[in-house]
Amino acid sequence: MASGVRVGDVAPDFDLDGTDGRFRLSAHRGERVVLLFYPGDETPVCTKQFCSYAAREDELTQLDATVVGISAQDVASHRDFQRAHGIPVPLLADIDREGGARLWGGAPRVFGTQRAVFIVDERGVVRYRHVHALGMDYQRVDELREALERVGTAARALTR
Repeated sequence: MASGVRVGDVAPDFDLDGTDGRFRLSAHRGERVVLLFYPGDETPVCTKQFCSYAAREDELTQLDATVVGISAQDVASHRDFQRAHGIPVPLLADIDREGGARLWGGAPRVFGTQRAVFIVDERGVVRYRHVHALGMDYQRVDELREALERVGTAARALTR
């Protein structure tokens, strides 16, 4: 995701199967949406990332945003991963990487989708983008909350 979608762009729409059923980004207009692109289920860093979200599920649900994870595994893999670790967010199956990773600007990597976070505002505009160069770290709940707070301020400033 080194190139592609930038802050200020209209978010490209996608429609993917997920652990909570079909997810179409444009169906979430009027909500802020956090897209968590990640390399793969049951990989060491991804497991640590999503377990950290499970451990702070109460705080995650208070973010006032729809949060979804996206990677190239199928829904069955995502369900197993979700059940094994109590993951509290829907996981979307971008199997061919056409609906998520490529659409959002990233060439698939040898070991899966590049780790990245995008925040889309209520009007469908990308307000935040963080691409992890090596993918060995991830954004914690506190960092997601801080990014959403900045996005909220930026969105209100645009309407004045």
